Amino acid sequence: MKELGRRLAGLLRAGDLVMLTGELGAGKTTLTRGLGEGLGVRGAVTSPTFVIARVHPSLGEGPPLVHVDAYRLGGGLDEMEDLDLDVSLSDSVVVVEWGEGKVEELTDDRLHVLIHRAVGDTTDELRRVELHGVGERWEAAELGRLAD
Repeated sequence: MKELGRRLAGLLRAGDLVMLTGELGAGKTTLTRGLGEGLGVRGAVTSPTFVIARVHPSLGEGPPLVHVDAYRLGGGLDEMEDLDLDVSLSDSVVVVEWGEGKVEELTDDRLHVLIHRAVGDTTDELRRVELHGVGERWEAAELGRLAD
């Protein structure tokens, strides 16, 4: 998952919204950790479950990473308004775990990443990942090149 995050980071730019969906332990934070490494941001990328959101500034020329965990937020975008994600979005890469049904209104363009644990996997290592680009931004993106 971390390697997929590193590769995905190469496609991301300021203004991108990435929604991560998957059960507990599916690898959402691990994927985000790889995104952070690939984007070259400061700070350890850990689950922001209790703080809801963390901002990781860029160590170079790239955009900062805003990592949000919407698990504890029950409502839609109204409940997330205090996070000012709409302000952060234009100059950052915003990654939202558990964001489905909560952040779609932020932008017409977003990348939805669905992570599934492989059925019958006793090592807890195998994942099946689906990438769904929504909007004009993702029409020409070569998401298939991330497959491995």
